[in-house]
Amino acid sequence: MSALALCPVTFADACDFVALHHRHHEPPIGHKFSIGVALDDALVGVAMVGRPVARFLDDGNTLEVNRTATDGTPNANSMLYGAAWRAAKALGYTRLITYTLATEQGSSLAAAGFRIVAQRKAHSGWNRPNRSRIDKTTQQIERTLWEAM
Repeated sequence: MSALALCPVTFADACDFVALHHRHHEPPIGHKFSIGVALDDALVGVAMVGRPVARFLDDGNTLEVNRTATDGTPNANSMLYGAAWRAAKALGYTRLITYTLATEQGSSLAAAGFRIVAQRKAHSGWNRPNRSRIDKTTQQIERTLWEAM
């Protein structure tokens, strides 16, 4: 019987996987590290971990799971979240966060030991009068903030 196994994955390969499999986001522009999960030597999921997007959470001790994507293989996503937290702790970080959209249940996060920290209201996007940005993602949706325990 085949079993899921963690595997190293490069930033480029993780980005390619996210571009192919993520439902609503493009790959991030950078990361601290990425983790893969494989089934029979085939990559079935990735997690990309980086600095928190919200600058007030970027305290030097916190990392954020910026993206996970799988091909639908059962338990792959929760395995990635658990591995991301273990890796972050091994690197000396004391907090790992991530977000789900209000339309997502977060079952993989709960299975990996994450807990809900806060509910975030929808925001108008990243564009500001003094900092012009093109919004490419799902901005007008409420989100849930999760934290690893």
